[in-house]
Amino acid sequence: MRFPKLLKLPVAAKAAALIRRPGGLPALSLPGGVSLWVSLLSFGFLLAALIAHGRQMLQLSLDLQGWLWLVLGVGLSLLSLLANGAGLGVVLRWLGLRPRWAGLLAFYLATNLRKYLPGGIWHLTSRVARLQDPDGPLLNPATLPVALAAVLVDPLTAAVAALVLVAVAGWQGGLALLAPLALLLLWPRWLTPLLRRLEQRQARRLRLDAALAAHPSDPLPVRLSQALGGYPLLPLLAQLLFVLLRFAGFACCVLAFDLQASLSWPAWLAGFALAWTAGLVVPGAPGGLGVFEAALLLRFGAAIPEGPLLAIALSYRLVVSVADLLAAGLVTLDSRIDRWLGARSGT
Repeated sequence: MRFPKLLKLPVAAKAAALIRRPGGLPALSLPGGVSLWVSLLSFGFLLAALIAHGRQMLQLSLDLQGWLWLVLGVGLSLLSLLANGAGLGVVLRWLGLRPRWAGLLAFYLATNLRKYLPGGIWHLTSRVARLQDPDGPLLNPATLPVALAAVLVDPLTAAVAALVLVAVAGWQGGLALLAPLALLLLWPRWLTPLLRRLEQRQARRLRLDAALAAHPSDPLPVRLSQALGGYPLLPLLAQLLFVLLRFAGFACCVLAFDLQASLSWPAWLAGFALAWTAGLVVPGAPGGLGVFEAALLLRFGAAIPEGPLLAIALSYRLVVSVADLLAAGLVTLDSRIDRWLGARSGT
């Protein structure tokens, strides 16, 4: 008996042939996408940790000094948002654009809260649209490719800055050697193709691929980055300040529960930087919710009891969320006061 030629192929090749074959099976994909499953796994991990150590967490309590540390953490997290908005401005300057700094900071803080909306893309959509707006935060509006490049370089430099900080805690099984290699991603030879790929992927995600195709002569502002010296050193330094301020807010949560003696501060910084980077780059829940906390538990779980560590992670999430709300609320209040004053002066 002769079998069809397809059955003589290895299993993997046979499956690929079926998928490519007209009328064959559709390409396999996870229902709901990778982000949904990463979110579910992260939340499941956190839920299991809460169930296992919930009683231990309930035994923890904060005194007045602990609450004051958390309030200071909110203030430092709010300051970190201003630093992040300024970092976006430095990126825009590196790309040859001229931001209106006050308007840029207000626009950044107003859109930052949208990262918590389902999908995790609405803050990016708003920023890309506003950077192209003649009445937006730029003296001269950006083209779509430049606006996309700006919102990509901003988190990319932040992630690289955080990974560099991982090395402060020593060897760590080779992490001190591997993490700084991320600096090579910003080298023009590697940054150009990386930006091109990220731009195309982000355009599809934001449903801007058709509009991007209308700029075939300007797929990326590569000529700008090369003219400005290539390596984004100033954006990297600006984002390094942002990550350090972010860690300062986290350190306040550590001090609030009096756990600073459990590890050295360089170890706390390295673990936070690694978890924060995971929350930024791993596709998952909006705002890195769940991914950051799970990464923090995995990084520190062997050195610190999980109950207090969970308390730190959840209090930090509360601190940064309050800071995001305050920042957006202050911008909205300032805008309404300006409109009210304008209306009063008009009458």
